[in-house]
Amino acid sequence: MAIDSSASNGSKRKSSGGTASSSSGTRRARRVRMTGAERREQLLDIGRTLFAERGYEGTSVEEIAAKAGVSKPVVYEHFGGKEGLYAVVVDREMRQLLDMVTGALTAGHPRELLEQAAFALLDYIETFTDGFRILVRDSPVAQSTGTFASLISDIATQVEDILGLEFKARGFDPKLAPLYAQALVGMVALTGQWWVDTRKPKKAEVAAHLVNLAWHGLGNLEARPRLIGHRKS
Repeated sequence: MAIDSSASNGSKRKSSGGTASSSSGTRRARRVRMTGAERREQLLDIGRTLFAERGYEGTSVEEIAAKAGVSKPVVYEHFGGKEGLYAVVVDREMRQLLDMVTGALTAGHPRELLEQAAFALLDYIETFTDGFRILVRDSPVAQSTGTFASLISDIATQVEDILGLEFKARGFDPKLAPLYAQALVGMVALTGQWWVDTRKPKKAEVAAHLVNLAWHGLGNLEARPRLIGHRKS
């Protein structure tokens, strides 16, 4: 009976080992069976993280491929190389930020529009931190040319149209709207670049102080700025 039991146990061990091997093989097969679209998204996610951490120059195709568990030719097949991958990542981030800012500008009151614009940028920084790091590393806010500078200019154009109507209604020269739009958007963007690392004070407080400065000017600052819109965090 002991021999039979031993044989039985050995049989079970062999069976168990075969099952484990089969499971491991299945997991490997699942990784290999990733569709082209899934693989592309995986490479984009990995590239986005590495570009945010190390910048374009500090990231290599070899490292991207290694983290994805594929060979270098797979990266070249999808994007033509590191430059192509980086271009897609940057383009996605630019569209994401621009859509968030333009989509947020829905209020009628100019002061609340300022709040919405400030919140939109801070929301993007909070949710898509890696993307923001990539954009400002490629083209710092204070730089007049480059990807992020171009994006800031696009956002300023949206704000410019709103300011132009407000200036005209108040008897101000609407031709000055572009100047003020650049000043306001640049102020928010520079503050966002600082806030991405500090994260203090809280987002709503940062937005309130930005609007406080923009709305009242240094000569009429409120001691305790408040938000008038529905957003409180």
